[in-house]
Amino acid sequence: MTPLGTSELLWIAGLGVVSGVLIGCIGIGGVILVPALIFVADVPIEVAIPAAMLAYILSGLVATTVFARNKSIHWGMAIGLCVGAAPAAFAGAWAVSVFNRLLLETCLGFLTFLSGLNSLRTRNAAEVSDARISNSVLLTVGVGTGFLSSLTGTGGPVVLVPVMISMSVPVLTAVGLSQAIQLPVAVAATAGNIFYGKLDLTLGGVLAASLTMGSWCGAKLAHAVPRATLRAAVSTVLVLIGTFIFANIGWRLVR
Repeated sequence: MTPLGTSELLWIAGLGVVSGVLIGCIGIGGVILVPALIFVADVPIEVAIPAAMLAYILSGLVATTVFARNKSIHWGMAIGLCVGAAPAAFAGAWAVSVFNRLLLETCLGFLTFLSGLNSLRTRNAAEVSDARISNSVLLTVGVGTGFLSSLTGTGGPVVLVPVMISMSVPVLTAVGLSQAIQLPVAVAATAGNIFYGKLDLTLGGVLAASLTMGSWCGAKLAHAVPRATLRAAVSTVLVLIGTFIFANIGWRLVR
């Protein structure tokens, strides 16, 4: 990979702001970051994923703080999710270092596409303010979220939010939980990436600064505007991005 120029870094910073706003507001947005880095900025996937996971540490901390101040995080549920997510995220970092690049991109495409479909399917689902989920289920969901997030560089929210919504957890609570789980996932994945992978500190720093700015704005918006229309729009975009990834992979296989 050749070093990124100033114009490319500025474009990536803009992408980080947009992704951060969506992450902070509805919990879905990180999934557009890695595909854009790979297919638009031509950053290798084994470099893009570690840089994105590093960036999620600071942005996750900021968004979690905003949600916590607004009492929008169910800490009892968050603890169970985080306990399962952290070690699984470290394992996901190992998987990035050994898995085939095309396989990683295919996993990313499936996760993007299915996240969009699931969000569209559940956008009108009934929300139960006192939805009860057992600790064992939370632990299992945390493990799956941590591993898939680290493996694909999506941070946590894009996996967790659709799952929580499908369990009738209120949207704002689901997004709050996704912010809380993002921090331990990002820390554990980054530790694994330092040990196993390729960590571009310049790229990670640019993404961290821009994602953090966007996440702070998005978290504020989450408590001020209706999210149904925005979530539907983002879900549609996710489906389109997933389709684009599959088309790109198919084109490279047949050429």
